[in-house]
Amino acid sequence: MSTQSAGTDRPRTRSVMVDDDGAHVACWEAGPPDAEPVLLLHGYPADHHCWRHQIPPLSRRYRVIAPDLLGWGESDRPLHLSFDYDTEVARLGRLLDALGLDSVNLVGHDYGGFLSLGFAETHPGRVRRLAVLNSRAHATFTRPWYAVFSLISLAGRVPALRPAAMRLPYAAIHRRTLAPLVRAGHLDTGILDGYVDWMDTPEGRRWLLHYFGDYRTPPRPELRRRLQEISCPTAVIWGRADRYLRPAIATELAGAIPDAELTMLDGTGHWVMDERPAEVTAALSRLLSRATLNG
Repeated sequence: MSTQSAGTDRPRTRSVMVDDDGAHVACWEAGPPDAEPVLLLHGYPADHHCWRHQIPPLSRRYRVIAPDLLGWGESDRPLHLSFDYDTEVARLGRLLDALGLDSVNLVGHDYGGFLSLGFAETHPGRVRRLAVLNSRAHATFTRPWYAVFSLISLAGRVPALRPAAMRLPYAAIHRRTLAPLVRAGHLDTGILDGYVDWMDTPEGRRWLLHYFGDYRTPPRPELRRRLQEISCPTAVIWGRADRYLRPAIATELAGAIPDAELTMLDGTGHWVMDERPAEVTAALSRLLSRATLNG
């Protein structure tokens, strides 16, 4: 199969086990199976569809893998597993193992970027190149959203608060938050349905609170301390008008990570892949063209 035809094929879907007790992650793959791998990690509350603009062009040359992280999209939502940060970073390593990959080009947006940064710092030999897009990274959210996520996390940890938290209209809240993207034509309502409809079920709300019960909002100073140790080619791609995550996070990342390339997109918010797909794809292509330490 030629590289060109592989990139236009319909993405292949498979489920891989990432925990010994049977939790499965749904993965979408496109491009030549033997090409250099690129792993795209979505953020909150999205799934692999957030990369729909980047997968076709990148898969003309690379093996592109876009999973639904455990708990999101079509992947399992286990209530018996932990979702604290260190466990999630370690789970990313098990995902690579399940995919048969020693190392990847790692690209993460939002929560996916948060995990990607920690994984690159703790498993440098497994990351060929790194891209972080509009992510809390080593820092955290702007003050209003810091409070929102902290309150949901508290409700997930305190049993007395859970009955009230279970009654909250999470799907409607997220629809309202993402409505500007829909009105601007950047996000299809069908994709939005996939992002949030499961939150309308008791099982979905129960898992969401379970997840947030393990989530912590404060910055992670250990991630900041190790930024200078990242030696792989790195791209920081950011919408400057992000109301959740200040642009200073991007400049701090690019200033601390050796030889990182910073792409700041004016007039662009948090969802850079939706709002400026061509520019994001171009920045990722530049990153993937850079030589690695291993050639």
